[in-house]
Amino acid sequence: MGPKPRGRSPVSIFIVIGLCCFFYLLGAWQRSGFGKGDSIAQEITKQTDCNIFSTLNFETHHNDVPIPDSSEPKAKVFKPCDIKYADYTPCQEQDRAMTFPRENMIYRERHCPPGEEKLRCLIPAPQGYMTPFPWPKGRDYVHYANVPYKSLTVEKAVQNWVQFQGNVFKFPGGGTMFPQGADAYIDELASVIPIADGSVRTALDTGCGVASWGAYLLKRNVLAVSFAPRDNHEAQVQFALERGVPAYIGVLGSIHLPFPSRAFDMAQCSRCLIPWSSNDGTYLMEVDRVLRPGGYWILSGPPINWKTYYQTWKRTKEDLKAEQRKIEELAEQLCWEKKYEKGDIAIWRKKVNAVSCQRSSANICQARDADDVWYKKMETCATPYPEVTSASEVAGGELKKFPARLYAVPPRIANGLVPGVTEESYQEDNTLWKKHVNTYKRINKLLGTTRYRNIMDMNAGLGGFAAALVSPKSWVMNVVPMDSVNTLGVIYERGLIGMYHDWCEAFSTYPRTYDLIHASGVFSLYQSKCASEDILLEMDRILRPEGSVIFRDKVEVLNKIRKIVGGMRWETKMMDHEDGPLVPEKILVAVKTYWVGSKANSTSSDE
Repeated sequence: MGPKPRGRSPVSIFIVIGLCCFFYLLGAWQRSGFGKGDSIAQEITKQTDCNIFSTLNFETHHNDVPIPDSSEPKAKVFKPCDIKYADYTPCQEQDRAMTFPRENMIYRERHCPPGEEKLRCLIPAPQGYMTPFPWPKGRDYVHYANVPYKSLTVEKAVQNWVQFQGNVFKFPGGGTMFPQGADAYIDELASVIPIADGSVRTALDTGCGVASWGAYLLKRNVLAVSFAPRDNHEAQVQFALERGVPAYIGVLGSIHLPFPSRAFDMAQCSRCLIPWSSNDGTYLMEVDRVLRPGGYWILSGPPINWKTYYQTWKRTKEDLKAEQRKIEELAEQLCWEKKYEKGDIAIWRKKVNAVSCQRSSANICQARDADDVWYKKMETCATPYPEVTSASEVAGGELKKFPARLYAVPPRIANGLVPGVTEESYQEDNTLWKKHVNTYKRINKLLGTTRYRNIMDMNAGLGGFAAALVSPKSWVMNVVPMDSVNTLGVIYERGLIGMYHDWCEAFSTYPRTYDLIHASGVFSLYQSKCASEDILLEMDRILRPEGSVIFRDKVEVLNKIRKIVGGMRWETKMMDHEDGPLVPEKILVAVKTYWVGSKANSTSSDE
């Protein structure tokens, strides 16, 4: 046996008891108010408490909000632009567009001004600007003062697009190819396409008009991205966004659409006037690139039902018959199966893989990343299907029906196609963003209500922010910057929508089209690429008066941002990270104050 263990000496026990008593008395003395260290700490805490939002008001109150005193900000003060720039779209301006070739709609594509020509002023809202009607009323009514253009009500009067009534526009849900209304048109599509069961969640509308198709799909839980060029139909995309419907200024021209491959469950052209049979089918091949295996393409309008309409369209039977025959041949080469043709509507379905396809194959694109599309020229070739091991396997991976697919592991992640992202890190990201969004809702209790309809995430990552916000009350445009990891395919596989973009340039939208902007890590990402001032001015352009911004970034980056927006008529408040003040990442929230332009090249807050 070893030696017996020694007991503690009485002296050491008394020492421990004495120390405990000493620290207890010291703590009591400090908490009594006599301890200077504690009182100083309390004062500092009061001065720097980032969680107090008593001075930031998210409610709409634009009828009585004064403009902040311009002498208050210590930073550079940005002046309002001339009222003629109220609808300024930097990369789609008419004067610049007319200097580019007309062929293949090149002049209608993005052509951004060089740095020295950028406007570095605040885009004004028109006189009388008002907060849009809340959804779903906003789908059918728009304030005239917000989009003061009547031309569409005249040009499209017989097509029932839009009507002018008093001080509002009314959108009855009509369209060129659905005179009985968008609902009846969608009902006919749903007799062929499984819209009701969650199989179809993401859709693309090419040449959208005022986006009534997308507007009426929303109540069926389908998110449609609509686009149209900025042309003589001045405000169609602006009307769409004012109604609370996803849309952007764009065109099928010579460069790829800003979407990944296999993005959309359904795409349509409703008298969109795109020459599908021209250029050896290049435009149909681009639709094929963004259409997921098993997805549907709808064509309503010329040349479908040409036997009935050839005289109305002022074209010969032979011309229209040849055009439809060419479209049919191209669809067959792309491995699309015709499922339906009746009246003015034809529907094709893309095969689920190349194995199941019996075709005289189209020219297949070689050695090209089908998702590398920003400013890249379209080629006359078909995007190859991902490889499969059986004739029944869905190329690229089968998706669950919505809403299950929102949090299911996306096939691109399951197949290891996103660098640095695993199934485990994907789930962790979802948990993190649910936590972040809960924090945002505590800061701004209007988040998640109809107050914020059009929302943008400037650096969307895996789409966790948008997923945590999913609701019929709002939609999120998930932007994946060109300088970040390409995650946009994952976002679409989740049943969300988004676009590629470079934030050193202007976004393809009209001014005042987003109610809330989320910017997480954006300024750290771009700090060595372009000026923060230019990005913030672009955010101001696309943000509605009294709209909100949530920044999440390193504290030194946010301090720089706060100084700049101090001269932009924004009110701001900083707060700590959810995990406490020691985390270097902080949250900055901002509200754009209400002001409007005037004919005297000044501004007013009286409207």
